[in-house]
Amino acid sequence: MNSLLSYLDLTIIALYFIVIMALGIWVASRTKSGEDLFLGGRSLTWGVIGFSLFASNISSSTIIGLTGAAYSSGIVQSVYEWISGIPLIIAAFIFVPLYLNAKITTIPEFLGQRFDRRSQVFFSIVTIITSILVETAGGLYAGAIVLKTFFPSIIIWQTTLTLAFFAGIYTAFGGLKAVVYTDTIQAIVLILGSIVLTYTLFGKMDFSIEAVLAAAPEGHFSIYRPLGDSTLPWPGLFLGVPLLGFWYWSTNQYIVQRVLGAKDVKHARWGVLLGGFLKLIPLFIMVIPGAMAISLYEGIDNPDMVYPTIVTDALPMGLVGLVLAGLISAIMSSVDSTLNSSSTLVVVDFIQPKKPELTSKQILFYGRITTFVLMIIAAAWAPMIENFGGIWIYLQQMYTIFVPPIVVLFLVGVFYSRGNGEGAYMTLCLGTILGITFFVFQQLGWWSLHFTITAGIVVGISALLFIVFSHSAPPPSNEVIENFTFRKELINQDNEGIVWYQNYKYWALLLFVCIVILFFILK
Repeated sequence: MNSLLSYLDLTIIALYFIVIMALGIWVASRTKSGEDLFLGGRSLTWGVIGFSLFASNISSSTIIGLTGAAYSSGIVQSVYEWISGIPLIIAAFIFVPLYLNAKITTIPEFLGQRFDRRSQVFFSIVTIITSILVETAGGLYAGAIVLKTFFPSIIIWQTTLTLAFFAGIYTAFGGLKAVVYTDTIQAIVLILGSIVLTYTLFGKMDFSIEAVLAAAPEGHFSIYRPLGDSTLPWPGLFLGVPLLGFWYWSTNQYIVQRVLGAKDVKHARWGVLLGGFLKLIPLFIMVIPGAMAISLYEGIDNPDMVYPTIVTDALPMGLVGLVLAGLISAIMSSVDSTLNSSSTLVVVDFIQPKKPELTSKQILFYGRITTFVLMIIAAAWAPMIENFGGIWIYLQQMYTIFVPPIVVLFLVGVFYSRGNGEGAYMTLCLGTILGITFFVFQQLGWWSLHFTITAGIVVGISALLFIVFSHSAPPPSNEVIENFTFRKELINQDNEGIVWYQNYKYWALLLFVCIVILFFILK
């Protein structure tokens, strides 16, 4: 196989694979039950939760997509990254105690207890589809594209299968604990590699912020765009982006599963807030390098090729291997997380209800088999993404179809105690149909509003549907209202009588202030 990398680069990458696989195998030897596989034995601490949240979210599709988007349209789409702290703050205050008190294994399971089995099944199916065909396949495709830059003779479908196989092995046998431990290492490697790349590019601009700003097109470093902007108009900045972020960080099994595996509410809260602080980093070490590249590398037509071009041209021997190891870290961390979460959904939401007599070892067996099956499906679908244009566009188009009604069931459902199973199910059905309708209209040119604005509109309509249809059926029981809707006592659960630096409220406030400051700086 022809390679553009030196032996030193290849050695660094090989060592990375050896360390990750060894760690995964070590954890696998200690995985004895379904709860170990799916929730890490509910023993995860805040550090690994926070780093795993970061690593699982920063997939190869994120790096490639964000860098390419920053090159072609500026830093505006970085908002999706650093605004993540707001839904994570909401999760820390409200959803973390609700989820952990319910002792659920899957997020759809929460809907099943709050509403009914129909909502659980609907949401679980949607989550499995988006996790495998969007997150996993998207990450594999982006990774294969980059690797092809360094190894020109490789074939995309073979590469996606190989990447899926490596991640699938330690995920299937080690489960969530293997995922979060390997993710922690992968997050560190990813951050170090990205810092090296950013420093090198900044050096090419003589370490001058003025030079960077002067060389970029007007508005390239601003997040506020006019209503007709095709990337992210200002109403979508405040309307659609936070709603999409809430779905992703507070209701997405792929992300929230490591929170469900926390040893207690305190560690879960500290973990999600650590994840929020880490999510401020991509703006500086992933997005800004893409924005700087427009003045250093002109004429790159395909946004997905911006990152590979920067790496191959800007870095010397050895550092290319470190950055590529970081990119492979992103691939592996997103793939292992989606595979683990999807197999959890299949087993807990579909197999166990039909076979309640399953033993712990049988559940473990089904989980591992499901992981391998889903791994193959994702690897087979990944090459098809090439037909959808840029990776970032592909991801956002898919999300806005399914997200709005789900956001309503959680964000409205936990506050509106009158909400019931009938209202939830009809909202999921009609809200999803409405999202698909707007999507089709947009493709036909009949609807011109940006998808982030459309998502906000569909959320508003879905909220009305939820309220109206909930009044067509009896209210939920007092037990359901007591256990699965918001109570102000949840905010202080496990947070009283502790020293100030362990009080999650102070850290949540600091994170919020950092986000607000960015809104002013990037005007």
